[in-house]
Amino acid sequence: MNLNTIADYCLAYAYYYPLFMSYLWMCGGLYYRFHWEDSGGRKVDDPPAIADAPPVSILIPCYNESEQLEETIRYVFEQQYADYDVIAVNDGSSDNTGEILDELQQQYPKLRVVHLKHNRGKAVALKIAAMVSKSEFLVCIDSDAILEPTAVSWMMRHFIGSPRVAAVTGNPRIRNRSSLLGKIQVGEFSSIIGLIKRAQRIYGRIFTVSGVVVAFRKSALQRVGYWGMHTATDDIDISWKLQIDHWDIRYEPNALCWILMPETYGGLWAQRLRWAQGGVEAALTYGGSLLSWRKRRMWMVLAEYLFSIVWSYIVAIILCLWLIGKFVTLPEQYMVPSLVPGWNGVVLAMTCLLQFMVSLLIDSRYEKGLWKYFFWMVWYPLAYWMINTLTIIVAAPKVLFRSSDPTGRWESPDRGVRDEK
Repeated sequence: MNLNTIADYCLAYAYYYPLFMSYLWMCGGLYYRFHWEDSGGRKVDDPPAIADAPPVSILIPCYNESEQLEETIRYVFEQQYADYDVIAVNDGSSDNTGEILDELQQQYPKLRVVHLKHNRGKAVALKIAAMVSKSEFLVCIDSDAILEPTAVSWMMRHFIGSPRVAAVTGNPRIRNRSSLLGKIQVGEFSSIIGLIKRAQRIYGRIFTVSGVVVAFRKSALQRVGYWGMHTATDDIDISWKLQIDHWDIRYEPNALCWILMPETYGGLWAQRLRWAQGGVEAALTYGGSLLSWRKRRMWMVLAEYLFSIVWSYIVAIILCLWLIGKFVTLPEQYMVPSLVPGWNGVVLAMTCLLQFMVSLLIDSRYEKGLWKYFFWMVWYPLAYWMINTLTIIVAAPKVLFRSSDPTGRWESPDRGVRDEK
């Protein structure tokens, strides 16, 4: 690729950045798979035995969850872990979530229910549940999730004998797969999210836990002041807080949790915009504190995120230059003659498919039939790269120039079309 103009440099960055990161993620994911993930040949339904298992509290913040709640609670009480209780917080729901929880409390003696009069947000609900709990270890799941019966056991093995482990993030799997967006997300959660978490564990730090299924050490949460009350994403914020305080975060792929995801572009946009805001908030809030040598293990995470922001804006610049060039004559150094990919686009596309193949090979041990979603992934760049790019472009100035902190309150998201697990 000849680099003679500003447009050429933009095109080179837009091409080489995802190419480099893809191979970095694949190499890191494969190393993690063969060195850390073997688990002695155990399967998901055969977790290692934990002697003298410490008590665990499973925290479930709830807001307008009348349709999903009973199913979630039923599966929670199928956990094979020896000693656990469940604390559900009704965060000022406007539907009959509170009544359902009160009925379920009669059915399940180990379920405790906390009712909040007003909607305060997920972070507040989690903090209140943590305060109510008498356990040192907390497992947090969303109120529309289905927790695999062995998930708590798999996550707890990391805490036993490892006092620096503050959190263990699980492996969310997509339940709703009837639409194109649903099918693509199946591949995304393995080939992008799962692979990135594996690679990030190799170079030291994880960008974020999965808020839908994660376990915490309560004493670590107390040290950092629990979840941020005024952040767009509590999971990104707490991940950075803990790791900056030199705690360790682990990834446990055997801790499966089946989740519902948006299957409309409107729902997907709202979700990804919130994720993008959370990332920008974390980089702005904690980026300056990472300049010391003692925080060097977070440098890679910060650099990866900052480079991804730059990539998004460069892609936007390329599109704008190409579009403007259709109507006016631009100086040669700004000309983008075509968006049609050449040989480099083919290489990038083949690398993308190779990444999906590697990730599906790794993840096929946790879920059968993943390969039928492989060819749906050809739509991933079109459906998701552009949405993720646009959300970062919108989120950065939204966070930079907002006049006040967000409230942290939530609304019921788009959960797509449901299929049974």
